[in-house]
Amino acid sequence: MSPESVALLAKAIAVGVGGIGPALAIGFIGMKAVEGIGRNPEATGKIFVPMLLGMAFAEAIAIYALVVSFTL
Repeated sequence: MSPESVALLAKAIAVGVGGIGPALAIGFIGMKAVEGIGRNPEATGKIFVPMLLGMAFAEAIAIYALVVSFTL
């Protein structure tokens, strides 16, 4: 196996593994937020902004994985 192909494989693994965690986190955050809003509709304002922040931070991890794959 050539060094170039190993580097490409490492990049693919970095993006793949780095994308799985944030995808699951965003799904769970959204699921629980919608569940909380469904149970208590008056708390929409208290739940919605932290939900968006949590999703943004989880998405940042995926972006870090993408940046790492570019630097390899």
